[in-house]
Amino acid sequence: MLLAEAEAPAEADARLPVAGRWRQVDDILVAEAPEGATHLFFVADGRRNPVDQVEAFAGWVRDTGTEVGRILCVVNCRLLEQHPPLGAWYEACLHFSDVALLGRREGVANKWLSDFREKFEKEFRPCVFELVKEGRVRNPALILDPQARRVSHLFDEEWVPADGEDDEEEQLEGEEVEMVREEDPYLARHNGGRRLKQIPDITRFLAGGS
Repeated sequence: MLLAEAEAPAEADARLPVAGRWRQVDDILVAEAPEGATHLFFVADGRRNPVDQVEAFAGWVRDTGTEVGRILCVVNCRLLEQHPPLGAWYEACLHFSDVALLGRREGVANKWLSDFREKFEKEFRPCVFELVKEGRVRNPALILDPQARRVSHLFDEEWVPADGEDDEEEQLEGEEVEMVREEDPYLARHNGGRRLKQIPDITRFLAGGS
């Protein structure tokens, strides 16, 4: 397991096989896999923009030829219920996630939890939603199954016509159609570099701030 360099040490770390730390320099992810490792768990920095981290991680995956298994999102239900604006932050996380682990549910209204799940079910999100009870999940094999269930195609070889139109007629006539990698909506930027889809800074809602 590789922890984010800026992630503060926690008591739980003592029970986990931490193999090292990864860091992000601008938009480049710097990490070294331990010798002989066949599987790695990257733990993101929970206080930084998840989109920036995913973008850097995707670059590292392409550069190293690594295959992505599962992307897990741990939802702090209590924090989200108390701060609805964080919905946009979690929307971004779930866009890239195969599994949503619903934790910190103590004191959270059952209706809020059912409404939260129903929202994504109505959108036909393929992401698996699983309750965390006493720090455990009911079916670990389901959670770790490497079948992709995320909305994003960032880690897939998805190509689209450069002009944004799927012109079957041109293809049938044998005309060459320029293809480019599909751009993820969360990574799209304005000409000035600012992302088109903005998400809140989660540190504003955490105890102690940033």
